Amino acid sequence: MASHLMEQIRAFRPRQGTVGIWWLGQMGYIFKSPAGATLGIDLYLTDSCADLEPPLDLRRRVPVLIPPEQLELDVFACTHNHQDHTDPETIRALACKQVTQFLGPPPSCEVFRREGVPDSRITMMWPGARHRFADVSLRATFALPTDAGDLNHLGYLIEFEEGPSVYLTGDTAWHELVGEAAPSRPDILITCINGGFANLSHWEAAGLAARIQPRVAIPCHYDLFADNAADPRQFRAALAARAPSVRYRQLEHGELWVFP
Repeated sequence: MASHLMEQIRAFRPRQGTVGIWWLGQMGYIFKSPAGATLGIDLYLTDSCADLEPPLDLRRRVPVLIPPEQLELDVFACTHNHQDHTDPETIRALACKQVTQFLGPPPSCEVFRREGVPDSRITMMWPGARHRFADVSLRATFALPTDAGDLNHLGYLIEFEEGPSVYLTGDTAWHELVGEAAPSRPDILITCINGGFANLSHWEAAGLAARIQPRVAIPCHYDLFADNAADPRQFRAALAARAPSVRYRQLEHGELWVFP
């Protein structure tokens, strides 16, 4: 799949009013718009976390579906500077970093610069900041940091012209402010569910869905590391209990999903 997935993404053109979505593991997604614009968020395409924090097992359990040197994007965005979200090895290897715009909070921007991205290609983001390209608009949203090592977490609201909107939480702990600041009634909610490391638990993520009422809720950030895992079926059950009008959707790694 790794040798063909980027070719599939390049060739696919969504119909007007839809969006193509691919999940590459953890919180890494690629979105493609009807105008052909491609957006990648939190793409972790190496195994660089494996040696970070012994004795934790942070070896990746999902294959690298697109080698970074094959990646082609219009925008490469990061939510925060944890290494499975802003990965120096992925950024260092990107063949497209001279033509792609890089978005992220200040610590991520420092990594972009250090790994050879020109300043002209770097856009700093903060809650409320916006970036538009082709038929896609991004607005950075508030996320509550999950540890004191990085206090610059973001989520993103992604809006496709005459099409759906997607709210991706980023890594965030629960607080009333998260619910207050979250976009109301996005078409799709993509949310972390691995509460063991201060991220939203499956129950808290379902509560967020109940509060903002998306049409569809998708769990993520439960799959990649043995010592940072969760069971998405718990989120499905919590969603049925707390937000029964919200449809559950579990994506498969590397498989295209078109919404609606």
